[in-house]
Amino acid sequence: MFIYLNALFVGLLIVSNILGVKLFSVGGFILPAAVIVYVVTFIITDVVGEVYGRDAARKLVQAGFFTQVIVMIFIFIAIQLPAAPAFGFQTEFETILGGSFRVMLASLLSYIASQNLDVSLFHRLKARHGKKKLWLRNNVSTMTSQLVDTSLFITVAFWGTVPLTVLLGMIATQYVFKLIVAVIDTPIVYLLVTMARKSKQEQTNMEMKRPS
Repeated sequence: MFIYLNALFVGLLIVSNILGVKLFSVGGFILPAAVIVYVVTFIITDVVGEVYGRDAARKLVQAGFFTQVIVMIFIFIAIQLPAAPAFGFQTEFETILGGSFRVMLASLLSYIASQNLDVSLFHRLKARHGKKKLWLRNNVSTMTSQLVDTSLFITVAFWGTVPLTVLLGMIATQYVFKLIVAVIDTPIVYLLVTMARKSKQEQTNMEMKRPS
């Protein structure tokens, strides 16, 4: 289970960077498509932290950061490669995968700050409550870290390019959406934690049965 959670976490991070160029509208609110994917990564860090410990969650965040940097480097290289005459979508390819350096920087800064904050808050509350009140530490850590993530990303990416009122509106809109998702995802966190604990126990039992 642990390796699947790690793979899912990194995969969702990469996909969220690609989906970020698509905007969708719900109830008059305009949001990047990445928001429906990226919020799930906070669920995974909470599950990993709950079952496998703080160090495992920290390493997961570090691995995600490293992977994003490597992927961005390879995307940059792919864009710079001369397009074949038969490939008529170089402009579209650059638009979808390229983005701007400023947006990429904003994404990395907000990621490393918010994910580390999420892990820290989650485990402070766990140290206080033990295995009880998983719903509390999941929601408090996610809601707080998402506020940092949204504020930092939008400020770094769009400061000076849009009026301050528009900037604040973008932050508020995305954060409200993330708050709703944070509340809805609580049953999913409980389900994944149960599955991960069962998988961990089965792995432990198998290791104990192996001849030394």
